Order: sequence, then structure tokens, then C-alpha cells
Amino acid sequence: MNTELLEALNILEQEKKISKDTLLEAIEQSLLQACKNHFGKADNVKVNIDPNTCEFGVYVEKKVVEQVEDPVLEISLANARMIDSTYNIDDIVNIKVESKEFGRIATQNAKNVILQKIREEERKVLYNEYYQKERDVITGIVQRYLGRNISINLGKADAILNENEQVKGEVFRPTERIKVYVLEVKDSPKGPKILVSRTHPEMVKRLFESEVTEVKDGIVEIKSIAREAGSRTKIAVWSNDSDVDAVGACVGMNGSRVNTIVEELRGEKIDIINWDENPAFLIENALSPAKVISVMADPDEKTAKVVVPDYQLSLAIGKEGQNARLAARLTGYKIDIKSETQARAAGDFNYYEEDDYDEEDDGFSENEDNDMLTVEEIENIEDLEYEYEEGYEENTNA
Repeated sequence: MNTELLEALNILEQEKKISKDTLLEAIEQSLLQACKNHFGKADNVKVNIDPNTCEFGVYVEKKVVEQVEDPVLEISLANARMIDSTYNIDDIVNIKVESKEFGRIATQNAKNVILQKIREEERKVLYNEYYQKERDVITGIVQRYLGRNISINLGKADAILNENEQVKGEVFRPTERIKVYVLEVKDSPKGPKILVSRTHPEMVKRLFESEVTEVKDGIVEIKSIAREAGSRTKIAVWSNDSDVDAVGACVGMNGSRVNTIVEELRGEKIDIINWDENPAFLIENALSPAKVISVMADPDEKTAKVVVPDYQLSLAIGKEGQNARLAARLTGYKIDIKSETQARAAGDFNYYEEDDYDEEDDGFSENEDNDMLTVEEIENIEDLEYEYEEGYEENTNA
């Protein structure tokens, strides 16, 4: 029987991932419970189990007395000396208890204690396994619709994809394999309760980590991400290696990497831009694919004024304001976009000289008349001055 018990414990340890020590502890508790049911108390019961052979013994400790008042706790001197003639008053006698003496109820209770412990440990192991996957993307199989929610099988446990975590317009068929982002794992008496999402911005980040080696290795960092699930996502990336192009690494050869992610997100558009410490350049990049003439950013107020060519205004704002909205979320700035004509009419857009730009500032500095310098002037200020001087000399000669 001990050999069979040892084999059973080894199988449970391998299949259920429950340690043998935990199972032996459960057996010990079940034997103590059986003794309590049989004798009425188990304060003086000791259980010894050999973890290597699973041989066990149950002993009742009784005190040697002249006159027995409690037979569960005490033994007479005469009876003690029948066991061993060397016992004297106040000695402790260990009397072995045979488990076959237990009644049917005591045995059933002991069995229930073991089964309950196994269920608790199995639930704990399962909870810990999925808790480690919290804030990560895993693959599941669509089971069925529960009203407007969806049950997703993750292998050893089921997860719930709530209606508000589903991408609008996505429809799944039973047995279909999909990727989901694990939002939260809660412990419950019926096992782990797992909540997943298809709309969380971090899902896109985790997909890039799994698809792009440079992101996984930390060479390329995803600095910021803004998402409107099912429609468009913007991510800002930065390379820690000057030899690695952050945007190129994420896009992949012929767009292979980003297309894999787009396919998983069922056609959701993804804009990948370069991160920049200068908020003005970051905002210019974030408004891609629209071209920008100038940006004036206020790091303290977290606001920015942007001027774009007249024909690029609708592209910069985007359909229903989506492009501007995502750019604002990505950068953390409140962005005011105007066309060149609107900016000139409002007096917000004029050309000024190099002294109007403060290199120590994070954005473009305003002059005394509250006008601003353009992006083109900053990048080509010397060329502009040279062309001005050359044109002046030609006009003078003429």
C-alpha cells in the first residue's frame, strides 16, 4: 500500500504540479481529523510519515497515572507496564493507532480532507500560472458567446472577454484562435477568474515585443502609444543603438513585421514615428502623415500651436479629428492646428531671425510680439540668411 501511495503522489506531483510535501501534509491532516472523529480529540495524536517510502504511523501520547480519569489522555500504570515494564508515573506512553480501527465516517472525513487539499492546491497552482501572465498577450480559443461577452479557453482555464473590451465590429466564430491581452487575474473558490481585452493599447506593444526582436531585446524602445481600437494606433519609438533604425526595425523588410501585427488586429492601421526629446519635433512627427510648417510647444502648459500648409489641414486633423486626437494622446500635449492662411490672418505666423529661437528651450520661443519661428527656419537658418544676402547684392547691382 505504501508503494501505491508513493506512486500516486508522484503522479499527482507531475500532472497537477502539486508538491509531494503538500500532499503528505494533507494526508497528515486527514489522519489527525480521523483520530479526532474517532477519539473525540486529537491534541495528543502524532503522525509520522517518511517522505521517501510513504510509510506512516499514528501514535497517541498518554500520560501514566495511578487512576485514569480521561482514557483518551491517560493510561494506568499497570497497563503501561504491560507495554514496557520500565514505565513509571508521569511518563509518556506512545500507543500506536491502526487506521483500520477508524469507522466509516471517520474514514470518509479523512478522504474529504485530502481531496479538499488537492483541489485547493490545484486552484492555487493554476492561479499562480496565469497571474504570471497578467499584462501579457496569450493565445486562446473562442468557446461561446455569453450574452454579449465571450468565453475564451486559455488551455487550463477559461477567460471572459467583456463587451467593453471587444473591438467594435469584430465577430468571432467558435474554435477560432485569437490573441488577447490579460487584464487581471483574480482568485476565487471556483478557480482563477481571468479578464482579457482586445482594445488595450498595451496589447499592441506586447505584439511588437513578440514580433520585433530589437524591441524584445531593448535595443528599440516603445516610448509612447495611443490607440483607437479597430481603427488606428500611433506608436513613438526610440533606438538605443545609433546603427539601428527604430522605425525600420518595427516595420520590417517590405513591411513584414508590422503587417503581421496589422493582420492580427484585423486591419487596424498602425503609424510608427520617431520619438524626440524636443516636444516640437515629436509633435511634428506625431502628426504624420501630414506635413508641418511650424510648431510652437509650451512644455509648462503642455500646449502646442501647429501650422500646416492649407492643403494639408484636413489630413493633419484626420477623419473626425482622429489624427490630431491620437497625436495629442501620444505626445501628452493639447494641440491647436491651423492652416497657413488661418495662422497668417490671426498674426500667429511670421518669419523672424535666428535670435528669436532659444536653443535651451524645449520648444520654439516667442518674441516680444508673440510670433514664432518656423521649423524650416530652424533647420536652414544659415541658408536663408545666405540667400537673403545674395539676393540683396543682386538687387543692388541691378
